[in-house]
Amino acid sequence: MAYQIVVFAENRPGRLEKITGVLAEAGINIRAITVASSDGFGVVKLLVDRPGEAVMRLKEAGLSASLQEVLAVPMEDRPGGLHEVLQVFAEKGINLQDAYGFVEEPGRRAILVVEVEDIEGAKKSLKEADLPPIADDELYSL
Repeated sequence: MAYQIVVFAENRPGRLEKITGVLAEAGINIRAITVASSDGFGVVKLLVDRPGEAVMRLKEAGLSASLQEVLAVPMEDRPGGLHEVLQVFAEKGINLQDAYGFVEEPGRRAILVVEVEDIEGAKKSLKEADLPPIADDELYSL
């Protein structure tokens, strides 16, 4: 299973720097990040190379952190690559709760990280469409 780190933090100067500082000090590499905020609080989602250790270190630093299972879906880095993945979800009635992406190899492969309610159903649908999610060990070593 692939996991992202979810950190809840007050939206004020220095909070994001504290999160990244804890991870940097532990030698944990951030692969992708997304930040959303509302009403003075934020949710920071991070894809890192060692998620279990990252959560432990963040909690030790007094931050509210947890692991959340996600799917990392590889797609071609070209016009329509994302659309093909989203078509699979739409056709199977799979609702994306949240998503973000990054390019691993420009012009070759992009990765879409998704949160869905039914992880197993989404995995099965992607495999049937010949778009299997990346295994966690491959994802963490990108």
